[in-house]
Amino acid sequence: MSPAPTLFVHWVICVIAIIGTCFYSSPKAAEISLELPKTGLAPEELAVVVNDNDPMSASIAEYYRERRRVPNKNILHVRFPSNGPNLPRNAFKRIRESVMEQTGPNIQAYALAWTRPYRVDCMSITSAFAFGFNEAFCSSSHCAATKSSAYFNSASHAPYSDYGIRPAMLLAGKNFEEVKRLIDRGIESDYSYPDRTGYLLNTKDRHRTVRAVFFNDTLKALGNAFHIERLDADSIQGKQDVLFYFTGAQRIKDLPSLHFIPGAVADHLTSFGGELDGNGQMSSLRWLEAGATGSFGTVVEPCNHLQKFPIPPVVIWHYAEGDTLIEAYWKSVAWPGEGVFIGEPLAHPFAPRLVDVSSGQATLRIYSPVKRQAQLEESVSPIGPFHAIIKYPITQGMNSIKILLPKTNFYYRIKF
Repeated sequence: MSPAPTLFVHWVICVIAIIGTCFYSSPKAAEISLELPKTGLAPEELAVVVNDNDPMSASIAEYYRERRRVPNKNILHVRFPSNGPNLPRNAFKRIRESVMEQTGPNIQAYALAWTRPYRVDCMSITSAFAFGFNEAFCSSSHCAATKSSAYFNSASHAPYSDYGIRPAMLLAGKNFEEVKRLIDRGIESDYSYPDRTGYLLNTKDRHRTVRAVFFNDTLKALGNAFHIERLDADSIQGKQDVLFYFTGAQRIKDLPSLHFIPGAVADHLTSFGGELDGNGQMSSLRWLEAGATGSFGTVVEPCNHLQKFPIPPVVIWHYAEGDTLIEAYWKSVAWPGEGVFIGEPLAHPFAPRLVDVSSGQATLRIYSPVKRQAQLEESVSPIGPFHAIIKYPITQGMNSIKILLPKTNFYYRIKF
């Protein structure tokens, strides 16, 4: 991998801990209604794109629809050759136009039910679906910068409504059984709040380990919410608790010796990890085969611009706030045009949840990357006005908070 140009603009990451103001209703108990803020995409907001020329794509789409309960109207059908890694831009333009015609206004993101093609000339296929093919998202010359994403590090849970962007992710695998296991891991991870470990590796490969500049700040910001180990090593071996694994190298050793927790995110910064067929450098698919639920890689030479790869603290932060995998991962890449996202899009291991809802009380289960408060508000009407009645402290990490609901025939909501 070639190093980025020496003229480098100082990159400032400002992690935003603001949750949107949209709401969804929890199950009612007696005469009480209690609502939580929206913290991630729902199945009805995701469209699954299926290539009808590819039997495996059709099988993946149907399995995903059933397991994630995606509405039938959100299954979008196209046809194109599936025997190569690249879909030429002119052919892609026609396919995307067909997809856009089928896409409902409520759709915020795409799951692409195939592994090949993963590239549209100089763009990844996930970015091409998100933005449309646009050479501004490609390097105009060797090691050049590319167009940035307005969705980067955003607090939004409606990327299309807010930015006109529908993030995409490949439901990828070398065969149908691999993809089924990927989907099952994503679903198993939901609301699991895994108390496991994130591994940040500073390798000997000085061109590919450039993300190490973020590791100390990651420990400082998130070390009280997660078990995080910063290691000077080329790989880890025998670890049975892998939740995050971020490194930089052409190939990663010892993956079969590891156990990845459902919902785990892992990637390696290298030039061609997004060439899913493999080309001498390790394909990002190897992470999924080892048990990760999401990964990322670039499909053309990006050089080692930090902005072209996931920023670990941003991924972890948004995931911990309850974002789905597709949201957290996409928000972590500032210049995503050349990178392909693979995994189970709707995995949400850290989404807040109400449990034990009964007359007069409920329990809020919530993971948080930072200390904050949950404010309980009440109203006699579902449209308000709402009035704050009590605040509950939220600590870093896992919380189980008993919420008291003193009045029947009232509407309650919680704000973070």
